[in-house]
Amino acid sequence: MELQDIFALLHPAIAIIVVFPLMGIVVNRALLTRQRRLQVADGEKSKIPPVVGSEHVAIGNWLSGSVVGVTLLGMAYPIFSKMLSSDTLTKEPFRVFFAIAIFLLSIASFTLLFKARVKLWRGIFATLTGMGLIILGCQPEIYRRDNEWFVSHYYYGITAALLMIFSVAIVQDIYQDRQNRWRTVHIILNCLALLLFIGQGMTGARDLLEIPLHWQEQYIYQCDFTNKTCPQPK
Repeated sequence: MELQDIFALLHPAIAIIVVFPLMGIVVNRALLTRQRRLQVADGEKSKIPPVVGSEHVAIGNWLSGSVVGVTLLGMAYPIFSKMLSSDTLTKEPFRVFFAIAIFLLSIASFTLLFKARVKLWRGIFATLTGMGLIILGCQPEIYRRDNEWFVSHYYYGITAALLMIFSVAIVQDIYQDRQNRWRTVHIILNCLALLLFIGQGMTGARDLLEIPLHWQEQYIYQCDFTNKTCPQPK
């Protein structure tokens, strides 16, 4: 395995080591928080400590940051590796610098989103971060599986990342809304995100089977993927 192949494995490795364990913890804390809230509303004395709510928010922020970070990493590798191999810097220098600028803008906007307290600025930084992800995903180096978008690792991942950005943006609104409308929206959208994460695990494992090592590409890509045949060795 060459260095290029190791770089290609960083995205799935971080997802498995960091993102999925955090997701399990966040779901656990979410269930405990809801259970405690219902018990208190019914006048019961809950044995669940009050700290589970703040833990859910804190670990949820870590999860959101990890998802957006691993999404950026997952797009950075194919974009810049393919740009280097095809000498895009010479052919399309503006697009190379534009992609770099969008990466930096997305990271900066997402960082500022965590620090923003004013609703308007939270909306601006969330929008800029989401736009950055979508623009990067539209680059020709990204394999999107457009003809099979309903089972696409890219579309599942970009949708989950956008939901995580939205979750960070509305955290303060959830606590300020006494009618619990934002809380309901948060629960519904994050149940959808959980399904997308499950889909990510399945589509990611499938894609790893389809991506050959760097030195195997010239042989593997001679195969006819439609008819599922490969040239017979002489």
